Amino acid sequence: MMRKNDYRKLALMGILMIVLLAFQNYTGREKEIFPEVRFITETSVPLNLTDFDPNELDAKQWEHLGFSEKQVATLLNYKKIIGGQFSSKAQFKKCYAVSREKFAELESYLLLPETAKDHSSGKFKNYEKKEIIVSRKFNPDGLSTADWVNMGFSERQAEAILKYKNYLGGSFVSKEKFKECFIISSENYNKLEPYVLLPEKTPNDFKNSTKSYTVKSNIQYRNFDPNTTDSEGWKDLGFSERQAQTIVNYRDKNLRGSFKTLEDLQKCFVISSEKFQELKPYIKLNLTVDKKQETDFSKIDLNTITFKQLLEFGLDEKSAGSMIGFRKKLRGFVNKQQILDTYNIDKDLVQKLISMAPLDVSNVPKYALTEAPEEWLKDHPYFKYSADKIIFYRTTYHDDKKILKLLKLKPEYEERMKLYLK
Repeated sequence: MMRKNDYRKLALMGILMIVLLAFQNYTGREKEIFPEVRFITETSVPLNLTDFDPNELDAKQWEHLGFSEKQVATLLNYKKIIGGQFSSKAQFKKCYAVSREKFAELESYLLLPETAKDHSSGKFKNYEKKEIIVSRKFNPDGLSTADWVNMGFSERQAEAILKYKNYLGGSFVSKEKFKECFIISSENYNKLEPYVLLPEKTPNDFKNSTKSYTVKSNIQYRNFDPNTTDSEGWKDLGFSERQAQTIVNYRDKNLRGSFKTLEDLQKCFVISSEKFQELKPYIKLNLTVDKKQETDFSKIDLNTITFKQLLEFGLDEKSAGSMIGFRKKLRGFVNKQQILDTYNIDKDLVQKLISMAPLDVSNVPKYALTEAPEEWLKDHPYFKYSADKIIFYRTTYHDDKKILKLLKLKPEYEERMKLYLK
């Protein structure tokens, strides 16, 4: 009898072990280890980059921009999810494979509107993708901008192709090098390749010299401080308008207002190593400015005060960014209490600022509910949650008081709205 009980206990333990093993195996399969998304934070944009439409890039071209294979796969998958193409810079920025630093590098080159609204309202020119047509053999070294355009490339793409040729020293050298041209997709290269009169391989003794890419000029250099030089000043130093603006944006946005060292300036991707060496003897970095004595805040309008000036007054980056961001959404403050109501600010310091600085409300847009633009209603913090109702009611009623009554808002919400109503 005792032995029979022992057998039963052993059998029960065996069953329990089998159940536990099966459960462990089942739950183990449920856990899927996702690959880590590693953002690229170093500047990796090629020197010969020009304006481009991200909707035209293939995987190789994304890699050419410095993205890893996993990031490229994420980008292409994200593009499918949103309908097959990026409609704006804002939408491109939302892709989590694009870090904030990477977006800052690429932003000025993107052929996309700032927002989808700019595209739909006709504020942005739509760059249509044309079919590439070629019917005879040709040497790409001899083609002009007009020749590339006649082939089916846009004018910007044609200019970029010639820019790449200059980067190589005035010749594409080989089909191998021609294929590396950033602006020519794999699909278009396959169409062109049978007609291209170039050697298949690059000569072993070929050396790509960026010196040939730099156009020498008769610039009369003079001493300058890169922290106080505006875009016009950078243009005087030999940079294009776009390059000059990129340098200013890099300083003010990426570096929070100033180059701390010569290395900071050298890292700006639109300044080649040769150009930096030319500029270096004339760079006079001045980091000893007494910021608190620089601006007379009793004369600075709170609706135009800059991020940099707020930092100068003593606000930290979080407070300054919140204040500028809220003002931008409102299209301007109409009273000083709104500034104090801003989230994430140093209220004591802001109170000190608004007590001395004036507020000019003359340029703040105001509308009647019956005529306010739909995009303004849907984007303004005080109106966006009631925008659809306003748009619906005003199709029948043409009186603001009637519409406000139908909205049935809390008194404090209605008072906020009235700040921006005519």
